[in-house]
Amino acid sequence: MSNTPAAPDSAVRAYIEERRAAFLGDLTEWLRIPSVSADPDRADDVRRSAEWLAGKLSATGFPEVEVWATPGAPAVFAYWPSGDPEAPTVLVYGHHDVQPAAREDGWHTEPFEPVEKDGRLYARGAADDKGQVFFHTLGVRAHLAATGRTAPAVNLKLLIEGEEESGSPHFPALVAARADRLACDVAVVSDTGMWSEDTPTVCTGMRGLTDCQIDLYGPGQDIHSGSFGGAVPNPATEAARLAAALHDEDRRVALPGFYDGVVELDERERKLFAELPFDEDAWLRTAHSGAALGEAGYTTLERVWARPTAEVNGIGGGYQGPGGKTVVPSSAQLKLSFRLVAGQDAEKVQQSVREWVARSLPDGIRHEITFWGATRPCLTPLDHPALRAVVRSMERAFGQRVRFTREGGSGPAADLQDVLGAPVLFLGISVPSDGWHAPNEKVELDLLMKGVETAAYLWGDLAEHWSAPTRPSTTP
Repeated sequence: MSNTPAAPDSAVRAYIEERRAAFLGDLTEWLRIPSVSADPDRADDVRRSAEWLAGKLSATGFPEVEVWATPGAPAVFAYWPSGDPEAPTVLVYGHHDVQPAAREDGWHTEPFEPVEKDGRLYARGAADDKGQVFFHTLGVRAHLAATGRTAPAVNLKLLIEGEEESGSPHFPALVAARADRLACDVAVVSDTGMWSEDTPTVCTGMRGLTDCQIDLYGPGQDIHSGSFGGAVPNPATEAARLAAALHDEDRRVALPGFYDGVVELDERERKLFAELPFDEDAWLRTAHSGAALGEAGYTTLERVWARPTAEVNGIGGGYQGPGGKTVVPSSAQLKLSFRLVAGQDAEKVQQSVREWVARSLPDGIRHEITFWGATRPCLTPLDHPALRAVVRSMERAFGQRVRFTREGGSGPAADLQDVLGAPVLFLGISVPSDGWHAPNEKVELDLLMKGVETAAYLWGDLAEHWSAPTRPSTTP
């Protein structure tokens, strides 16, 4: 347990305000670098982004800063040891690559020429994720200034990836290869958001993902449906039958063993979800849907945050042109994805899919299944001491109660948990209106500074409430 005095709120806020303009000037400079990892023509820009960040982290005070090459885009690593042998080690994760963007996509301004207007900063990457990465630079300096320390109260590491927007293809291998340098007690992910400007929240988990393509083959060519239809197996019919059999009448996934090991929602978390000001009609408008529908017995938020799902992402086969063409097609295709929750194993789900498909298809239908890898789920219990430190720090910064959410999507956070054996915490200040991946992405500047302030409080809080005998379990 650290003897570092708590950073006075007034000192932290004064320090941040004095340096706000310079901080935003630096961030604007970084946002001008079009670090689009999905575009091979932008590879030099992604590399330039990594080198720019490395330089700023060195200027911030990190004594160890390195750009790590991968077979794709580079990542940035930084380390600032506490000097306290009892201090916990914290790893902050984020990414410096961004989604593609062009003015003709619907941007009101050039996406890589940041514009500040009405308390917002518009640019690709402003929220996802450069703004949320960069607030840690000013946050750690405010922490030091307010406490009088010359090094953080925790052993602070940063790992800023360069391929997150391209699916993190080389991230698991990078973490495994560098596990000794990345070793930590807690991982903090700053690539997420809050419920709204008025309702600060902390995310406690993300779902995992595995997806596949099922190719079905029947006759050696399209054949006449009058001469052969009803007498030979039809791949398109079998694709439809598989899709229809994926769920039971209660919309539960019908794969054998699919729910084995699922960590169920407890009543406490269900109650906390229910307290959020959720407007289902507004959510449906965002979804461009006329109704909510899903697994029986769960609310909409519970379904998208804490329940596993199976979705038909695409189905096709046979003639797709204008008018009719009366054939039995020679092939059909089905694309499926499965969102996984804590307790599920992606490899077991994949094996279940393989066995289910093999059992379900009739003789005369040959099939091939291609899986595109897997992302594991992660979950941090509500009473985890490190999570409580994040909540306390956010409540100091925002001056109000912080609530809890989960994330229905998937990301590389679970790789940190699995390889490093550390729980994952989420610290983000972005809000839904920021428009991740969309035209006119922006970040609310006052919220961005709240992120700075939260980070300034967090390192001292973690150190103060940390003790070796209660170091976190790796089990969700």
